[in-house]
Amino acid sequence: MKVYKFGGASVKDANGVRNLHKIISNSNDNLVVVISAMGKTTNALELVVNSFFNHKSDTEALLKKVVDYHENIINDLFGANRTEIDSHINGLYEKINGILSDKPSLSYDYEYDRIVSFGELISTTIVACYLKYQGLNADWIDIRECIITDSNHRDANVNIELSSKFTKSAFEGKKIAITQGFIAGTTTNQTTTLGREGSDYSAAILANLLDAESVIIWKDVPGVMNADPKIYSDVQIIPVLSYKEAIELSYCGASVIHPKTVKPLQNKKIPLYVKSFLDPDAPGSVINEYTERINLPPIYINKRNQVLLSLTPRDFSFIAEERLSKIFGVLASYRLKSSLVQTAAISFSLCVDYNEINFQKMISELKDEYEVLYNTDVELITIRHYTKEIVDKLVGERLVYVEQKNRVTARFVVPSL
Repeated sequence: MKVYKFGGASVKDANGVRNLHKIISNSNDNLVVVISAMGKTTNALELVVNSFFNHKSDTEALLKKVVDYHENIINDLFGANRTEIDSHINGLYEKINGILSDKPSLSYDYEYDRIVSFGELISTTIVACYLKYQGLNADWIDIRECIITDSNHRDANVNIELSSKFTKSAFEGKKIAITQGFIAGTTTNQTTTLGREGSDYSAAILANLLDAESVIIWKDVPGVMNADPKIYSDVQIIPVLSYKEAIELSYCGASVIHPKTVKPLQNKKIPLYVKSFLDPDAPGSVINEYTERINLPPIYINKRNQVLLSLTPRDFSFIAEERLSKIFGVLASYRLKSSLVQTAAISFSLCVDYNEINFQKMISELKDEYEVLYNTDVELITIRHYTKEIVDKLVGERLVYVEQKNRVTARFVVPSL
């Protein structure tokens, strides 16, 4: 059995769904197919959540845009033959309208998970019905009844023991199982999510629990690249990577792999392939348990929308372990993740993903004990296997706020261009 994962870009329109059908039809293996929300649906549903939670008047109009987008895809795929798809999709529309007709709770994160999860529920319903319409033996499975988590909404933690039990019984004997990425559920039937872009992680968890032969992530790039082709023109594919290197890259912000994806696969030595849904026959890249040395080119990662934060204790005491623990505790309470950390005797700097609302709340909590300075609109450039030439090329004469180097990795915090 193999696990396929299709991201939003691969199913953004009817032709994308047809291409998915073609890829699946060419496989003789039993498949678990993990699918994200279509196109930019997650972003669109986040607007719905914000409007609903803040009691704005445009909630219904924002949801209508989401429904109309999916209805256009359904009409293109099924034409007048809508009986089967309507029997499923209309129930989802009714459920989300039911949520929005009530008043929101006091928890934004709870409402986020309840509403945004409909992106995956709708996309997988459309795909499963289309595969059946084309004669394939496909089953739709509600992953919320399989991957069980705690109630830490928007970044839930998976209960592996419970998830293993429910997953094996749900997927056993299925030829083609269509299910959702990113979302999960609790033992009390609440919907949770696994963190933004978490569908890769969903695929890895399922592969681990079901002892899959391999995982293939289908993307709009030919494999793992040594840089983002949307930023750089002179990029190259990396045919093979070790699990260790992949973990380092994802930690540094490489968008091709979700940070949590690799470990569940490494634990059971399940290879991870990254391939192009635009060119399915191309070899792509493979991440595996390589022990021999792999000669890799310089790999560079630009992590944008960062803020550089510098803290100095108001009493000029040392930045010791107790202070660090408290600082990271405050970060965690506001779900702000550090990308880089640098300590000195009486100061502490870190680069974090910028979330304006949570960041300002964090600053308010820290400023009683610390003098707080920060720079917004910065980016973190990471170069793995760096050379002087590559550093000069990428950083050049740019102002560098923070620089870190070891034998393999160079990192620079610089103003965004």
